Amino acid sequence: MYLSTSRAADLAGGTPVPSGPLRAVPGTVFALGLVSLITDVSAEMVTAVLPLYLVAGLGMSPLAFGALDGLHQGATALLRLAGGRISDRTHRRKLVAGFGYALSAGCKAALLAVTTPWSVAAVLAADRTGKGLRTAPRDALISLSCPPQDQGRAFGVHRALDTAGALLGPLAAFGVLWVVADGYAAVFTVSCCVAVLGVVVLVLFVREAPAPAPAARAPLPPVRTLVRIPGLRRLCATAAVLGLFTVGDAFLYLLLQRRLELPAAYFPLLPVGTAAVFLLAALPAGRAADRLGRRRVFLGGHVLLLGACLLLLAPVPAGPPLVLGVLGLLGLFYAATDGVLMAAAGPLLPAGLRTTGLAVLQTAQALARFAGSLMFGAAWTLWGPGPALGIAAGGLVLSLAAVALFGGREGGGPS
Repeated sequence: MYLSTSRAADLAGGTPVPSGPLRAVPGTVFALGLVSLITDVSAEMVTAVLPLYLVAGLGMSPLAFGALDGLHQGATALLRLAGGRISDRTHRRKLVAGFGYALSAGCKAALLAVTTPWSVAAVLAADRTGKGLRTAPRDALISLSCPPQDQGRAFGVHRALDTAGALLGPLAAFGVLWVVADGYAAVFTVSCCVAVLGVVVLVLFVREAPAPAPAARAPLPPVRTLVRIPGLRRLCATAAVLGLFTVGDAFLYLLLQRRLELPAAYFPLLPVGTAAVFLLAALPAGRAADRLGRRRVFLGGHVLLLGACLLLLAPVPAGPPLVLGVLGLLGLFYAATDGVLMAAAGPLLPAGLRTTGLAVLQTAQALARFAGSLMFGAAWTLWGPGPALGIAAGGLVLSLAAVALFGGREGGGPS
């Protein structure tokens, strides 16, 4: 299948490494994980309150929110390519990533000055611009810091630290809203301060190997070289097909909030449950992907997302079993897909095009999720949340079946 080529690439790598679960992870991975932890505290403070702030506070319709949620995903798409290409051309991955982190920090301050849905959308687009610029260079730094057979483990460690921030961010937002009634401005202020701290940590503690002298650099391979890598083409197709029917977590939280009739002050706690499961499962999922094959783990993650959608559609009474089931399945979905996809791509790509190749893959996924959010928001507006979720679940079933039946199989390792 699409992801099995990465397993073959892993087996082809001959770099000896220590064995056992306590193998050392490069310091670059931990440093970038710490930056992501701090930055995710900042980002998730905003993300945790944003759906309710826009829909309940500013009166945005589900269709408009679907467009905004899609913009949140799609605004990064082409900029990931730009960030990746600039990083590979200049060999300054840390610098490009740092600019992206700094831009996002500035956008947190800008949220204090905007009060209409579409002015908020413009600020969020700029924030996603920063994310688009930084994501591929950051993932390339992780990928280049460890041998092919440890890619899943390295990304699992990074995603675990990243998710610790995603766990703490909603708790921080909940604390602010608990102290300050309707304290959205206070949430944005604290978020901005935390984001600045993340940039400082990046500058002081993340290390990158010095760029080679211009005369010593090999010519940068053309981007069209990536098209000739069958494994990358298959990964992009898989990410796009499944991403088209991946329901965004913001929509799932809104559906849960409606089922539970949850007060606004408690809404930020919903992402905490997802993040807690993601945090616990990220490293085991990465190690399982290294051992069992990244395709199996990646596709299995989407089956778990399908389970969360079906649970919301089922006539389950509103209560703890529904909440724990949906949030648990959603957290396991992210653990089995987020870092695993990048780990699958890394060994397939030449070092000179590592950042650009990861950016191409991320762009395919982001554009598909952008289209998916628009379709889900339109279906919600036209037919209601239940039918919209049913359509998305049916599309995900068909997508999984298509990937399973027509993806093919490559490589000699486990699929």
